[in-house]
Formats: sequence, structure tokens, C-alpha cells
Amino acid sequence: MIAWKNYDTLQASQKLAGLKDHVNLQKAMAGESGAQRVEKYAVNMAAGLSYHYAAKQVDDEVLQALKELAQEAQLTEKYEALYNGEMINTGEKRLVLHQLTRGQLGADVIADNVNKREFYVQQQEKAAAFARKVHAGEIKNAAGEAFTTVVQIGIGGSDLGPRAMYIALENWAKRNGCQRMEAKFISNVDPDDAASVLKSIDVSRSLFVLVSKSGTTLETLTNEAFVKNALKEAGLDPSRHMVAVTSETSPIAHSSDYLEAFFMDDYIGGRYSSTSCVGGVILSLAFGPEVFARFLNGAAEEDALAANPDPLQNPDLLDALIGVYERNVQGYPATAVLPYSQALSRFPAHLQQLDMESNGKSVNRFGEKVDYVTGPVIFGEPGTNGQHSFYQLLHQGTDIVPLQFVGFRKNQAGMDVDIQGSTSQQKLCANVAAQIMAFACGKEDANPNKSFAGGRPSSIIIGEELCPEALGALLAHFENKVMFQGFIWNLNSFDQEGVQLGKVLAKRVLAHETDGALKAFSDLLGI
Repeated sequence: MIAWKNYDTLQASQKLAGLKDHVNLQKAMAGESGAQRVEKYAVNMAAGLSYHYAAKQVDDEVLQALKELAQEAQLTEKYEALYNGEMINTGEKRLVLHQLTRGQLGADVIADNVNKREFYVQQQEKAAAFARKVHAGEIKNAAGEAFTTVVQIGIGGSDLGPRAMYIALENWAKRNGCQRMEAKFISNVDPDDAASVLKSIDVSRSLFVLVSKSGTTLETLTNEAFVKNALKEAGLDPSRHMVAVTSETSPIAHSSDYLEAFFMDDYIGGRYSSTSCVGGVILSLAFGPEVFARFLNGAAEEDALAANPDPLQNPDLLDALIGVYERNVQGYPATAVLPYSQALSRFPAHLQQLDMESNGKSVNRFGEKVDYVTGPVIFGEPGTNGQHSFYQLLHQGTDIVPLQFVGFRKNQAGMDVDIQGSTSQQKLCANVAAQIMAFACGKEDANPNKSFAGGRPSSIIIGEELCPEALGALLAHFENKVMFQGFIWNLNSFDQEGVQLGKVLAKRVLAHETDGALKAFSDLLGI
């Protein structure tokens, strides 16, 4: 029987509290003991990735306490309940089924009298068939020309995840002959966003993918109207250039305004939707359905690892547990995500939404206020750019910020040059190795300005190359990490009521139904 309990009522949380500052990271990572930790504290992930946590403030005693926390909180049992179709989203009284978009872990899930796995597969096959027709020239523009560009119109989870995934695979696809169409994205309701994209493309040879589950998202529909107006001004019929990704019950689901409609449902939250048609349509058009299928396979393989009840063999669960130790015991307020891969330049932005929208809650799944801290602030940039930006605070600031590095032994483009005895890729990897040790061990100096305290914990996910399978595994790893942490904190990680208030007030402003300070700010902005 599963019990949903607050973190501070778990006996293991009290044991963990007694292990604050248990490991001196500077000493642990110095010399031969540090080398032994690197070899010992690692676990394999899917698609050839591995998770290394030697530079975290853990040892066998801390790991044993974390294992007890996982068992007492019934974390893998709750995951099993989720993928078997129990109602995990208590806020909206919904199932949570994003894992079903890439593989069936448990029993068939029947909801609304529909086999949901079959439904998701059907939509993926529909998207794949459409993409193949576009690539084969069976679907063309009015002039009989092939479409060369695809533009996604969406916001939040309809933009951040798919955009990050496209950028992550673009160089890989070009090198491997898989780039079928260029992809662009319009998200911000700021007209400069849509205008800049429209000015950069040939609209007559562009397909537009409108993504809105409800079919009523204000920013997305505004941008759709912006695009339709541009198409009409170019003498084009918008209905021959647009497809929709939406729910079957939305007002745009069966509209003649679109060449085709692909469906999702309320059981997949926007920030978890990259492996649904939200990401599948544009990624299949851009790279081909076969590449998208490989991406799904990597995610499915990682999902399967997440079911292992032993945290030391479960990289997603282990990462989550260590994160809780850092947040609730060590008191660290933020986490920096630092991919040493330019292809992952938008991945931290996606993780910001994934983590902060999921676990940025101060009430538990029953609506009761919690008396402990929950989700951290997430931020990041690719290395080595970040080193010349905010690393100063990370090294010598007053707050300790745990770090999550991601690195690959090979680059995607297959191009490099040897300068001063090493390649660019070797220089990149040398930087991340150096940063891990600099953060952990620091440096003593008689000049306080040049002294580094050290003791700054980090982990790193390492792979051979960022390919579709590795990207899918990386995405699923962080989705599952966030899920497990939500379970530990007894949160509902699958709604986002904090997003809704601003939408309601914005509609009041546009309807001129304001008073007080809201009216004053509206007047200042010329509304």
C-alpha cells in the first residue's frame, strides 16, 4: 500500500539531517583517494551515458541513508503506480502518461475508454507518415514546390523542449545526412519574435506547426494570426501551409484551417511533451521519423533503468536523492546545469521549466503547506561560455551552488583542429575536468582575492557523442529526477497553477477591466 507522506515526517529525513557537512569534499577528492572515488562513485545510464558523482558530498554512510529514504518514501513503487495509470496528478485529477509516448513499462493504461499507448503510437505513426509525404514531395505548396522549412508556433512546453531537442541534434543530423528541413520556432508574443523568423525564411516554402493543447493559448493564437497575415500578404492560402498539434476536443482539432491535425491529451504536461507529437511532428519533419524513433528509444531505455529499486543502480533516482540531500540538508538554494556541448545550448532553459514548474510548490499534493524547502532555482549556460560569465560567483560567492555538468568525448560535427598540441574538443574536455576539481578542492592563497574555498559539489554525465539515443536518455534522466524529487517532497509535480494567475490578469488588462495599481501599470505601458 502506497503512503504519501511529507518529507519531514520520514524517519530517514531525520537521519539525513544528522549527516550535514558529513563529507569534507576537499580532502575526499585530493590525491589517490579522489581517484578511487571517481572509479567507485559512478553508475551506467542508457545509450552509453554514465553518471559520475565522486565530487558530490557523499560517502557510503550518506548513500545508505539516501537508500533508506528511497525505500521509506516508496519511490520506485510510486513510479510504478504512475506508469501503470494511477491518478498521480492530484491537482487536476489526471493520469501522468508521458512515459507511454516512448514505451510501455507496465500494464496497458485505459483512460476515457481508450488504450493510451495505442493512441500515442497511432499519433506518432500519423506524424511519421505525414513527414514522409512532405519529404517525398507528395505534399507541396500551391506552386508545386517542396517545403524546405518548418516553423513551430508554441510557448512554454510547446517550444522549450522541442527547440532544445532540435538544436541538440542539428549538427549531428547534418553530418549524418539526416537534415531534411530547417526548423525555426516562434514563441514570444512580442511581435519582434515572429517578425524576425518570418524575415529569415521563404514563407511560400514553409510549413507551420501550431501547438496548443487547449487551442486557446493567447500567445500562440496571436502568433498564428501574425503568421496567417504574412501568408495572405504573400498571396498564399494559410490552410495549405499549417498543421496543428492539439487535443481532440479543442476548437482547432477538426478545422479546415489546417492540412492535418495531430493529437495529444491532458495526461501529458507541456514540459513533459517533447516525446509526444509536440516534439514528434517538428523533429520528424526536420530529421526524419527514423531519427525521432531513435530519440524515443533512448528515453525508453532510461525509463526502464528508473524502475530499479536500488538507487546505486538507478542513475535517475540517485541524482534525485543527492539533490534532495543538497537542498534539504546542506541548504543549497540553486543548481547550475552546465553542458560542455554547444548543441545543448538551450537544454538548461528547458530544464528550468521542467524543474521549476514541476517542483516550485509550497503545498503538498493534498493542498497543505509544507515546512521544508522544495525545488531549487535552476540556471545554466554551455561551457566554456559560462566560465567567462557567472562562474566567478560559483567559485567564490557566498552561496554554494551544486553543479551538474554534461560532457562528451567527441563532438558532433566531426570537424576539429590541432592547436598547440591539442584539439578544440580536448581543450573543451580539459576545461570541464579542471572545473570539477577546482570547484571541489579550491586553492589556498595568501591573497584572499586569489583564494578559493573549494567544497563546491558537482556531478557529471559523460557520453561518447550526443546522438539521438543519448539525447533521449538525457531528457528522460532529468524528467525522472524531477519526478522522484516531487515524490520525496510529497508534491504534485504535474500541474502548474502558478502559471495561470498572470494569464487571468492579462486578459483583464486587455479587456480594460482594471483598477488600482494594475490600471496604473497598464497605463504606463500604453495599453
